[in-house]
Amino acid sequence: MLRAFGTRGTALRGRGGGAVLLAATARRAVVGAFGGLEADSAKAGGGGVVLGAGIGEGGGGGGDDDSGDVSSRLPYEYILVEQRERVGVVTLNRAKAMNALNDAMTRELVRALRAMDRDSSVGAVVLAGAGRAFAAGADIKEMAGRSLHDAAFRHHAGAWIDEVAAIRKPLVAAVHGYALGGGCELALACDIVLASEDAQFGQPEIQLGTIPGFGGTQRLARAVGKAKAMEMVLTGRRMDAAEAERAGLVARVLPEGRVLSEALEVARVIASHSAPVLELAKRAVAAAAETPLAAGIA
Repeated sequence: MLRAFGTRGTALRGRGGGAVLLAATARRAVVGAFGGLEADSAKAGGGGVVLGAGIGEGGGGGGDDDSGDVSSRLPYEYILVEQRERVGVVTLNRAKAMNALNDAMTRELVRALRAMDRDSSVGAVVLAGAGRAFAAGADIKEMAGRSLHDAAFRHHAGAWIDEVAAIRKPLVAAVHGYALGGGCELALACDIVLASEDAQFGQPEIQLGTIPGFGGTQRLARAVGKAKAMEMVLTGRRMDAAEAERAGLVARVLPEGRVLSEALEVARVIASHSAPVLELAKRAVAAAAETPLAAGIA
């Protein structure tokens, strides 16, 4: 059983409602969703650095069994998984769809992260995206055919993002291209975000007539402050990498083509330290954003 840090499970009250409303409005918003990213994704090829080729190949991958070693016993269809010394690497691998987050991908992501969390040979994890984007948002086409009941009770309603945030080992996001909607929320659930100069962050759900469904209303405000979070959520405006660094969402901005290698180096340094101390340090810093000062230093 994974332990949530701080009060994440209770603080993200805006999560479920957004997912339910998103499913209700997705039917009429598939075309032109997220500022035309569907048109972009149709043009996107495989491109980019794809890690772990061969580990995630094959069919299936939709199950929830997370038993086994770092790559787990079941094959992956939508992610690539590998281990470089003490660093685990998970790559979202739907490049032609700009890594839009569907149910199967989020289940695989959680399964792989859980396996890494249990594996004593892994000290830190890098999360990246194949092709031209980190993740361009939720899979609107998949959500369009669902009822409100499905949205409220199925896995996609948002619980998976809390499972990502509850992973005990440090998570380093290597973001290039689009990190929009659910992709931005996934980056926010990581502990350190490194961004390429071409990265764009945003919560454009308002353009679909809904709100961020995976905790973005809460984590974004904690990362960049109320003023910027309000502007982004209410207008759908995107934030480039430079602004994201100034606002505190991003730790550092790297030249294009270098973000993954730098994320691996950061994770390598982290993984060289004591695992119990890393877990304690991560929990303490996470609590700072969610706990009154007096309680945090007690």
